[in-house]
Amino acid sequence: MAPIRLGIIGLSATNLSSWAGVAHLPYLLSPRGKARYKIVALCNSSIEAARSAIETFQLPPDVRAYGSPNDLAQDANVDFVVCSTRVDKHYETIKPSITAGKAVFVEWPLASNISQVRELVDLAREQGIKSVTGLQGPVTAPLNAVREILEHGRIGKVVSSEVKARGGTSDRGAVPESLRYFTQLEVGGNVVTVSFGHLWEFLLFVVGDAQDIRSRLQLQRPEVGLISSKTGRVVETIKSDVPDLVSVTASLPGDKYIQDGASLLVSFRRGQPFPGEPCLTWTIHGETGDIKVTAEGGTTPRTIASRPVKIVLHDFVTDQVQDVGWSWETWRQELPAAARGVAGLYEAYARGDKTAYSDFEHALKRHDQLEEILSGWR
Repeated sequence: MAPIRLGIIGLSATNLSSWAGVAHLPYLLSPRGKARYKIVALCNSSIEAARSAIETFQLPPDVRAYGSPNDLAQDANVDFVVCSTRVDKHYETIKPSITAGKAVFVEWPLASNISQVRELVDLAREQGIKSVTGLQGPVTAPLNAVREILEHGRIGKVVSSEVKARGGTSDRGAVPESLRYFTQLEVGGNVVTVSFGHLWEFLLFVVGDAQDIRSRLQLQRPEVGLISSKTGRVVETIKSDVPDLVSVTASLPGDKYIQDGASLLVSFRRGQPFPGEPCLTWTIHGETGDIKVTAEGGTTPRTIASRPVKIVLHDFVTDQVQDVGWSWETWRQELPAAARGVAGLYEAYARGDKTAYSDFEHALKRHDQLEEILSGWR
């Protein structure tokens, strides 16, 4: 089978830590990735910027450079368009490709606001295109291990679940200058939509969907420092309108391993955890046992894969507590941590496994839930 011909929007030559560079490219340039995909076009803010990225990342010289998403959308030799820009550019840069009937992969969040999200989802539905979003629940190895415990009935039916999460940024009172937009709710990319949003997807992938969602949000630190990438010091203090504390309660619909009406309690705070504690502590309480998941790194695909994740099972009958082993597949272990989940999405799309990646319809469900959570704050 011929490789899928790929066009990428947002691979920057000047920002080498961009998500396209650190999460998408390692897989696409690996032998496994090259067997399934071929990068044939790049689109940046200008043709010159796209050419610079081609040179910086040593892509083949026949990769076409575009400075306009409309021009990329008209390239008949592109099968699949990846959008990995800042979230407030998603709508305008990916819409032309959807309109042209191309399959698309858009990073999470899908767009800046719910109106743009719904428009993109409706357009994709009308065009009948295949779509992928950057939500990574089904391709995150430790989550699959937890879900397998539940599906095998090792703790009976889930009766409740509690989550204590810290993270989103590495400092409770400051963000890097490049993340200034994390303090501006209207941009759409912030600790609620990104850090809490990914956590929300992880949780619901394991325990099922949520209903009767209630939330309370607070902005504990309205003044946020901006940290210089050159000096590592705060160079400016600005006002934020993004809540930095999110508390959510919800109930879970009954399933073969979930008790109907089981409670889900989630607390998320931006910043560092208490010294010595992990960024994420998640307990799942069952009829015959408990599961405890701790993640030292954080709540996003980048951070949860960067440091150890531990899964512990307590069997009530034997009163034994045991570690549950899990691992990434060998080929994903060879990739940087940030690239492992994205690689799983690419693999799932290439083999046509719709159970292992999220499409626009799924993204809309998550966006609607986040909108409900944020509604009181707005």
